[in-house]
Amino acid sequence: MITTTQFITFFMVAVGLSFDSFAVSISMGIAQKKIAFLQACRVAFFLAFFQALFPLAGWLVGASLKNLISDYDHWIAFGLLSFIGLRMVMDGLNNHQEAKVIDPFVLRVLIGISVATSIDALAVGISFGFIDAHILFPVLIIGAVTFIAAMLGLLFGKKIPGKKSHRSIVAGGIILILIGVKILAEHLAA
Repeated sequence: MITTTQFITFFMVAVGLSFDSFAVSISMGIAQKKIAFLQACRVAFFLAFFQALFPLAGWLVGASLKNLISDYDHWIAFGLLSFIGLRMVMDGLNNHQEAKVIDPFVLRVLIGISVATSIDALAVGISFGFIDAHILFPVLIIGAVTFIAAMLGLLFGKKIPGKKSHRSIVAGGIILILIGVKILAEHLAA
């Protein structure tokens, strides 16, 4: 049985983990103004699925994995988000032709972004393993909160004024790079 305190704790963890997915979704909405509801659901599902999967994986694998990947997990997230963000910035700055935006609906891009924004959730899962928490309920909360955050982020990104301009593509790329820098800074400062 989950207590009220545990529910609040798991919910707050879910909200904290969903911030990166929310910000990434905003940049996707900026880059892709015409997003159908089912496309938005697909993006939100992938972000939520990986955000929920990583704590489960961390919980299953346990503390031994933390020692193996904790030295470079933040570099992986930084590298993936910076690569995608830099490509968006370069495409947005290309004034000679129509920018070829990285399409967030392409499966490999969507998986890359989903993994990069979910790496912190692995450490959360490992910590849940340390305290012998039941994992199913937190995983469901994390997935649900991330799905809602991603849907809201896509909606907000689409509503940002202006057409699919070069500036909005550059802004979306910068947001991704800043998320990568934030993840890197948090881990290097710890």
